[in-house]
Amino acid sequence: MTNKQQYKSGFVSIIGRPNVGKSTFINRVIGQKIAIMSDKPQTTRNKIQGVYTTNDAQIIFIDTPGIHKPKHKLGDFMMKVAQNTLKEVDLVLFMINAEEGYGRGDEFIIERLKNTNTPVYLIINKIDKVHPDELLVLIDQYKQLYPFEEIIPISALEGNNIDTLLTQIESFLPEGPQYYPEDQVTDHPERFIIAELIREKVLHLTREEIPHSVAVVIDSIEKRENNHAVYVAATIIIERDSQKGIIIGKQGKMLKEVGQRARIDIEALLGSKVFLELWVKVQKDWRNKMSQLRDYGFREDEY
Repeated sequence: MTNKQQYKSGFVSIIGRPNVGKSTFINRVIGQKIAIMSDKPQTTRNKIQGVYTTNDAQIIFIDTPGIHKPKHKLGDFMMKVAQNTLKEVDLVLFMINAEEGYGRGDEFIIERLKNTNTPVYLIINKIDKVHPDELLVLIDQYKQLYPFEEIIPISALEGNNIDTLLTQIESFLPEGPQYYPEDQVTDHPERFIIAELIREKVLHLTREEIPHSVAVVIDSIEKRENNHAVYVAATIIIERDSQKGIIIGKQGKMLKEVGQRARIDIEALLGSKVFLELWVKVQKDWRNKMSQLRDYGFREDEY
């Protein structure tokens, strides 16, 4: 580490409408998968802290749930998480999708930004999908809506302009301590990441058949010294009996595929051989029951 007087550190929140690429950005910056990715809105349900450390700075990124109009208690929880982070950080990255352009959801977010004193960068993602002329029009449009500190176009998927953005953030942050060890990339325990990786595979494989009524609970993680393997048992929670058949699939084919794909990512995360056992359980209307939301890790008091 350099002299402590010169070291920069701080907390940066990433907000935006669902599906603008926040988790893709986090994973790109950190260099490994800590936030699950899906083409469905509202994939992220909790704050994901990604820790980016250099010799001169440490940036703690907070990926929030996409801001949207809540339809159930889980949605209320997700909205509170997203809005509360605006008050807790040194800088806000407001990310938009260049392909989609301005929408009512952006208007909703900008109105909330006007109630905070936290500086805001506008991050225009997915610039690889639009013509440069369209990008200039978009920049002019957003300049009229809010006094952004900076406007930075990027492609999180391709990596375009990511280094420029990181340099800008580093120069903006105040002098501060190194909050996390340099080799730590997230503040979430392995158990949380493993559950998210399993949930990601369910979202990918079931497409529109299973909406966001899926939760994953890790029942046990056991490291056995005799074969240096990790044994993971997990339960996939859904809301309706009809969904159970879809996730299990004919002769268990779907569940087996979920397990095989998740196991590859979990082995990469843990750096060891993994045996994964999956179960499926119906908990009717769990997204509207506070007791079950708490059981599945959605705890308001932590936010």
